[in-house]
Amino acid sequence: MELGLKNKVAVVTGSTDGIGKATAFKFAQEGAKVAICGRRADMVAKTVDELKRAGGDAFGMAADIGKASDIEKFINAVVAHFGRLDILVNNAGTSKRSKFLELDDAAWSADLELKVFGAIRCTRLAVPHMRRQGGGRIINVTNIGAKQPGAESMPTTLSRAAGLAFTKALSKEYAPEKILVNTVCIGKIKSGQHERARARAGLSAEEYYTKAGKEIPLGRVGEAEEAANAIVFLASDAASYVTGTSINLDGGISGVL
Repeated sequence: MELGLKNKVAVVTGSTDGIGKATAFKFAQEGAKVAICGRRADMVAKTVDELKRAGGDAFGMAADIGKASDIEKFINAVVAHFGRLDILVNNAGTSKRSKFLELDDAAWSADLELKVFGAIRCTRLAVPHMRRQGGGRIINVTNIGAKQPGAESMPTTLSRAAGLAFTKALSKEYAPEKILVNTVCIGKIKSGQHERARARAGLSAEEYYTKAGKEIPLGRVGEAEEAANAIVFLASDAASYVTGTSINLDGGISGVL
């Protein structure tokens, strides 16, 4: 299937490992030009080099999506480099979870700055470029806990629920301008944070992911590439009549649609 992504410019935040990196590579495979960012300059440079060696047209810059000044520099640099911006994937974030009374204002502020205000600021800068081109795509990466929060799941479930509301409101506002906005709600997907949890637990990858997969109806933890497939689909011409919706990418574990 032709996805219509050739020469489109796709910005993917938080893209030096896990879902973000897999998404950047999938866009590149489909012929899109890719802009990535991450907090560590060395990891950004390494990922850009890997994308280019794989035949992609890539640009990267060290940027902390929790900081407004970094976001502005990054988006401006992307447009200066490629001359346009067609697709924004708001992926940067963590899955910090704790007991409510153990979360102080600093923890709440850091989470909201990164995942809520980060997405807001990136989108605010990207939309004018999409408008000038007559349309675009915004995909917000959220979490199934946003729809079905459990005990000791904050601040992540709260900030991700804000991402759902942000998605729906934007989709209504910008549909007349052909800017389509959707979200992918992630379940358990292999990522850097899972690898760090595995290392802390002293388990092999097979042990850790086998144990984690037992509670999932499909019987396994998802691959980052599977999340990337859903994200890239929503950015493509194949999803030209899809806006304001969410896709649960969770192996069937969620109890809600």
